[in-house]
Amino acid sequence: MPIYEYRCGNCKRCVSILVQGFKEPPSLECPQCGSEKLTRLFSSFRIGKGETYARKGIYEDILSDNQLVRGLESSDPRALAEWNRRMSHGAGEDISPEYEDMLGKLEAGEPVDKVMREAQSAMGDLTGGND
Repeated sequence: MPIYEYRCGNCKRCVSILVQGFKEPPSLECPQCGSEKLTRLFSSFRIGKGETYARKGIYEDILSDNQLVRGLESSDPRALAEWNRRMSHGAGEDISPEYEDMLGKLEAGEPVDKVMREAQSAMGDLTGGND
């Protein structure tokens, strides 16, 4: 279950919201001031570095790419697609046709929220769920 970070347009605080599965959170309001003016942020994350760490050097390579980091910080869909490709390549993962389609939409500059809604809808269709 992902935790998404948002910045409140009212009180300017950064808030984290736990999301069940791949659904939108039921209430997008700032827990500090109650405002609904939240903007989703690119969240940082941690990757372990054990002996079997398959992505060794990939994360450092991404962080050293200032243009990519700036793109991620500004929620540029093209940067998110590039990050995904680098991480998948570094892990030696094959990219499914559905995932490739999603990355193609991001590389074309389609908004991340729109691409995610479409992917979530397709996943619902695949699992037979309607919610």
